[in-house]
Amino acid sequence: MTVGAVARRALMALGLGALAWFAASGIAGAQEADNTYTADAMKYIAAGLAMGLGALGPGIGIGFLGGKAMEALGRNPEAAGPIQTNMILAIAFTEAIGIYALVVAILIGFVF
Repeated sequence: MTVGAVARRALMALGLGALAWFAASGIAGAQEADNTYTADAMKYIAAGLAMGLGALGPGIGIGFLGGKAMEALGRNPEAAGPIQTNMILAIAFTEAIGIYALVVAILIGFVF
């Protein structure tokens, strides 16, 4: 099974779970627009979803990078230095996307 197939299945399961939760809790059809508690609850649910979905991609990417780096080290142990340097650089770029998701979640939770 490829990484893309795993990611698609995870996103599908997450989406179906969220849909079932919204349908069961009645939030999707809430008519109380002026209720501050409902608005605050939706804000925090949106922040949680933004952080959860925003961390899913970097988590899969870092796992893929680490796995392939270990595979490369197993095939060519003499190239440990350049492989480790490139792996750490790629992980830093991947982790930056997760930090963007964290900033968006903080903005949703505290500013909006």
